[in-house]
Amino acid sequence: MPLYLSESDVASLVTPATAVDAIESCFARMAAGEVEIAPRRRLRLPEGSLADMTASDHGLGLAGGKLYAATPNGTTFVVCLFDAESSALVAVIEADRLGQLRTGAASGVAARFLAKPGARTLGVIGCGHQAETQVECVRAAVPSVEHVVAYCRTPEKLAAFCKRTGAEAGESHRDAATHDVVVTITSSRDPVLRGEWLTAGALVAAAGANVVTRRELDNAVLERARFVCCDLLEQAKLESGDLVEPVQAGVLDWLEVHELQEVVAGELPGRQSDDDIVVFKSNGLAAWDVALGAEALRLAREQGIGIEL
Repeated sequence: MPLYLSESDVASLVTPATAVDAIESCFARMAAGEVEIAPRRRLRLPEGSLADMTASDHGLGLAGGKLYAATPNGTTFVVCLFDAESSALVAVIEADRLGQLRTGAASGVAARFLAKPGARTLGVIGCGHQAETQVECVRAAVPSVEHVVAYCRTPEKLAAFCKRTGAEAGESHRDAATHDVVVTITSSRDPVLRGEWLTAGALVAAAGANVVTRRELDNAVLERARFVCCDLLEQAKLESGDLVEPVQAGVLDWLEVHELQEVVAGELPGRQSDDDIVVFKSNGLAAWDVALGAEALRLAREQGIGIEL
């Protein structure tokens, strides 16, 4: 019988560290050719959109995906998992918290493999719905990070975010940009991070914008980067304004854009030196939803949590 997991179930079962390990394993299976991914689709609603994204993970023996509706009244997410052999529905999972964790975990994996050795500081631009798990997961992945600086344009949101995460409030975007790891997690249509602000050795994880008309990074970020990677090239070409526009402008070539799975699998070194500036562009993959949903399901069965349908 399928198991139904609520938002509170997921929150009680999955920690940031668990999420980072699950998403790292997902990248490894992607590199081994065990995962098939369909890029996200969006259908218009009268006010908002309905999106779907699916994947099959042969290593886990599961297939499924995420469906979510976004309107001015909010966004509702659900992940469904199927047994790849029997086709049986095995889980229905409320997936807001799951999505926050898997997005943060991907940045955590990037930091684990691409941050310079001994990275100590983290800057976060954005303090909205997805930002807190970025901090939690990068800290889980890189224990040497001991100081966090955050910035967003709304003082009340920034103060509340810093109180929850223990971050220091910056006074400008630049204050959050001059660190060993820099995460952008906004829905901005215009760049919030300038390449001139970055210090030698910085890793940039651009995790907010996943619509081609939005950008978080200016061209100078890509010009200074010695290594650029994304989560999935096929999806990046459809969704990453941060990469599409620089390619169109001749600042970047798609041949220079790699996939993080190649680094996780040891096929590419990624960072060549401690002074390299490195960029990871994250859009969000259905494979992560399946992988973290599978881990939530495993833990729920172990602990007797959830409702059988």
